[in-house]
Amino acid sequence: MKNRPVQPAGCLTLIVVVLVTPLRPARAQSGPLDVLYGAGAEWIERSERIKAEQPHWITPLVTVTPRLEQEIRYDEQWQAMPHGRATNVSGGARLELIPFANTEIILGAPPYVARSRYSPPPATHGLDNWGDTSFLVKYRLLAAPEERGNYIVTLFIGATAPTGPSRLGARHGVFTPTLAAGKGWGDFDIQSTLGASFPAGGMSRMGMPLAWNTALQYRVLSKFWPEVEFNYTYWPNGERTAQHQLFVTPGLVIGRLPLWKTLGLTVGAGLQVAVSEHRSYDHNWVLSVRLPF
Repeated sequence: MKNRPVQPAGCLTLIVVVLVTPLRPARAQSGPLDVLYGAGAEWIERSERIKAEQPHWITPLVTVTPRLEQEIRYDEQWQAMPHGRATNVSGGARLELIPFANTEIILGAPPYVARSRYSPPPATHGLDNWGDTSFLVKYRLLAAPEERGNYIVTLFIGATAPTGPSRLGARHGVFTPTLAAGKGWGDFDIQSTLGASFPAGGMSRMGMPLAWNTALQYRVLSKFWPEVEFNYTYWPNGERTAQHQLFVTPGLVIGRLPLWKTLGLTVGAGLQVAVSEHRSYDHNWVLSVRLPF
């Protein structure tokens, strides 16, 4: 595997450090550091209050949760491609923030894609590079915590910018509105999203794929969340007209493990397996590490 450059995760980590360090209780402000501590505590207090108004499920591995969350997240994927090829996708760091009531913004660093060298050239030549940059805004429409109904409905507005080379990226900006919902019953919950992608160009090539993701989770011993996800895509037009692909993703997410103050740790892993004739890859190992705060 070719050595890849340093991920831009450091920039996002610095932002988080500025926001959450150190989050000690507010006190009489007598200097610049006290002002910073007080401002950070106020931000965290507000986000904790907003999150208390919704269910407290864990975020799935692949399906984007309808819950509002505040965290820094990093994902890594190892995809087995057809004909013995393999791809490593460093998902890039994502900073997820709750700036005000009912709203979350997600700023994603571009992923880095590296192809294995044992696939026949020139198929892999020049493919190791950064992909497209993604952004997402969530707006929570309805929600109730476990003791008052245990449900949530959220609208997503997602977009990607064509920052990657043509062989890796979409070549055009893509706009993706999505409706997400979830319902829980005791320790069991279902989280699901349904969305469509609208490219700013290249419609005859890309089409407008419809994506439906659903995660079924069950909480065990408070911190363990075994799950199975179904990741389905259908192309009504474009080069893949009438094709569909379905992945089944069993996995386990562990968290939220307390670290310090409101800072926690969540770790998850799973195997995404193709069960349809048409597929982008055969299977995909997924590792996700998150620092909610």
